[in-house]
Amino acid sequence: MFYIPLTYFFNMKEILFATTNPHKIQEANTIGQDHNIKFKQVQGNYPEIRDEDVSNIAKQAAQYAYKLMHKTIIVEDSGLYITSLNGFPGAYSATVYHKIGCHGIIKLLKNIQNRQAIFTSAIAYKDKNQLQIFEGNTIGTITLKPKGNTGFGYDPIFQPQGNQLTYAQDPELKNLTSHRRKAFDKLCNWLNKN
Repeated sequence: MFYIPLTYFFNMKEILFATTNPHKIQEANTIGQDHNIKFKQVQGNYPEIRDEDVSNIAKQAAQYAYKLMHKTIIVEDSGLYITSLNGFPGAYSATVYHKIGCHGIIKLLKNIQNRQAIFTSAIAYKDKNQLQIFEGNTIGTITLKPKGNTGFGYDPIFQPQGNQLTYAQDPELKNLTSHRRKAFDKLCNWLNKN
């Protein structure tokens, strides 16, 4: 039988996470458990600026969310930057995914040899005194066809460098190597030091 001391739950830090994406909350809390931090979802619409840099988008959104709530809060934004498409879809990844999906990205890359891509995550942390940005990047390739049926978004077509499986084929691989994992590890380590 696995035993978790009650003190573990009472000593957990809780941070508000402004997002409408339940998958992001699940990923954040999987990572947060390793650092004794819990992320609590706060839903709400905030304006998303048009910018090529996900860090700028997260920063503006966190400032807006903090003004509304007057509580310490984080916002995460991410993008898939495909080298041969000049970084497209980048900061517009969510919109592009909803319009053309993974199959649309594969069609855009038809007959293109260079399939390198970088997944980038930027977390903006805002409290009454400061604004901090934490970034994570993972290099990989776009597969020739979707593979796997777990995860969300571009997981079925993103294969991290040095691996034979996509994130949708191996959720544990994603948990260990993803852009979001790297950004949240940085945030959590910083939170536990401050």
